Amino acid sequence: MHIKTSDQEELMLGIGNYSCNWGAHICGLYENQQERDEIIFGFLKQGYLTGDLQLYCPVERTPEEFYRDFGDYCPQCSNHLHDTSHFDLRSAKELYYPEGVFDPWYMDQSLAKYYACSQEKGKRNIRATAEMSWALEAIPGVEFLMAYEARLNYFIPGKPWISICMYDVTKFSGKAIMNVLRTHPFAINGGIITQNPYFVHPDQWLAENAPQFLTNKQQ
Repeated sequence: MHIKTSDQEELMLGIGNYSCNWGAHICGLYENQQERDEIIFGFLKQGYLTGDLQLYCPVERTPEEFYRDFGDYCPQCSNHLHDTSHFDLRSAKELYYPEGVFDPWYMDQSLAKYYACSQEKGKRNIRATAEMSWALEAIPGVEFLMAYEARLNYFIPGKPWISICMYDVTKFSGKAIMNVLRTHPFAINGGIITQNPYFVHPDQWLAENAPQFLTNKQQ
């Protein structure tokens, strides 16, 4: 089943029989480890099979646990699990707050640099996914997480990039999940991918909730 997410090329998501288009920003909602891994493992396996660069931030397991469990799930991936040209694993601190503070402006610059480096040798499709439970910790600046999520809707469109941001609905509050839905155009829930009816355009969401992050939206 194809979910049209942009006018870019199509890709198989690796989740059920769904396909979509590059340039997509999706929230993955789950209640347990099995639901989480059905999304992440399927997504990463399909990316490996099609030669995509995969940026993954494991939080609810160690990298060693991921290598073991994903290696069992995808035996053909095993020889390349430690090859960063296939699987680029980053800790939450390394990816989101390397200086100890979370800052959406820093994320803009960091992701833009990552993208530019990934394309230096020619076009490379990028699959990014992260377990967002790191944001439940008392990290300075984490209150601006949804501003970052809203701004991703400026960064991702038009690029050979797809992000799935993973949120455990048993850990985040109902209010937080509603803001997740308001900042992601598409959602995965119960193995079903849909266009998200709660999504709010980033111009509007930022103007109403974090106007200090509305400017310079194309940087």
